Amino acid sequence: MQGRSLTEVATGAVILAVALLFLGYAVLNSGRGTAMGGGDGTQLTARFDRIDGLSNGADVRIAGVRVGSVTDTRIDPQTFSAELTFRVDRGLRLPADTSAEITSEGLLGGRYVSLVPGGSDRVLADGGRITQTQGSVSLEALLGRFIFSVTQINSVNQNQQEQGAAPGGGGAAAAPR
Repeated sequence: MQGRSLTEVATGAVILAVALLFLGYAVLNSGRGTAMGGGDGTQLTARFDRIDGLSNGADVRIAGVRVGSVTDTRIDPQTFSAELTFRVDRGLRLPADTSAEITSEGLLGGRYVSLVPGGSDRVLADGGRITQTQGSVSLEALLGRFIFSVTQINSVNQNQQEQGAAPGGGGAAAAPR
């Protein structure tokens, strides 16, 4: 009995150690631990009408490849727009007409900033501003509009059918004698 319980404890310790190793590896290689929140990278800002679900530490991507992260989100008190500050890899020379949009990873996924480089010869400098932006699209709002439209169409059709079946409501009239 004593030998069996010692074996179980040793097996549990080995499994726990392996799990901790996997956890450490995942944290170090996920890109979240060194999310360019420090001084490295080019700092840029952009203004959006809405940034639903985007928070500090969110990815900044070009063509789906992570090139930076969001470092600050705030509201502009004059325009009530969302102001994002983010850092991108210093080696990237983004054209001045680069655009930014808030994109979703999928129906249930998180949001990130997607950059689309333009064709300008001028390059965004550290502290530069991206002026061409598109805010996030709220899936819930789109779904709500769709449901409202379908409900409204159904009620109009139902009213038309009821008026057509009611006496004197435009249905088939009796032939005159």
